[in-house]
Amino acid sequence: MQVSEIFPMGVSETFPMRLLQKRRIFAENLTTMFNDPQTIRVVVVDDHKLFRVMMKATFHSGNSDICIAGEAKDGEELFRILPYTPADLVLLDINLPDMPGVDVARRLRHEYPDIKILAVSGENTAQTVRAMVEAGIDGFVSKQNSDEEELANAMQTVMNGLEYFGRDISAIIYDVFVSKKKTTAVTPEFTDREREIIELCRVGLQSKEIAARLGISVRTVVTHKEKIFCKLGINNTMEMVQYALKKGIIRVEN
Repeated sequence: MQVSEIFPMGVSETFPMRLLQKRRIFAENLTTMFNDPQTIRVVVVDDHKLFRVMMKATFHSGNSDICIAGEAKDGEELFRILPYTPADLVLLDINLPDMPGVDVARRLRHEYPDIKILAVSGENTAQTVRAMVEAGIDGFVSKQNSDEEELANAMQTVMNGLEYFGRDISAIIYDVFVSKKKTTAVTPEFTDREREIIELCRVGLQSKEIAARLGISVRTVVTHKEKIFCKLGINNTMEMVQYALKKGIIRVEN
């Protein structure tokens, strides 16, 4: 049977061309999004393929400022693709088949300090949330109680240098914060360099920007921050700045 017998006159010629044109336009739009500095490039890490497909469908179709740059079914695959995948944020399921999400978060924070980490899970126990906060995540949203709008808002919030925690776990975060503060009654001493880094974090600079400002490596900045966190018994930038402001270690100029 000939193609002309299957398609009406002219369709056999125009249909493939239209399909190729649509694919070309989609590829061009995707390339533009990847290269746009305003676009949030996200890597989705979840062992459920349906969730990954939903994230791609949601943000490829409706959100011009959020782009799914890659996906991984487990921690091993994530660290295999990250060197070749431009990523600003990792959307991390905390229950993975090969390694705990908290271990993935710790490794991300150590090897890729400038990538934001937004945890997603249906398991919102105090122990789980506490472990992820201590691993250095930037936010945590519930799969059960969040929608597309909240997820997009969470991504944008953490990319702006703030932290985001869903309403359903805010009480847990507060308890974690209070319990940590009880262990830091004595104000520790900070070096001049540590004070500089705290101040630059306060004005919203990321580790790479701090390194450029101070003429040191990103790894050195991360090491200083880790020492500060250790002194304070915390493990995220927001708590560090809040503590420093409260204790007068740094001040906001009027």
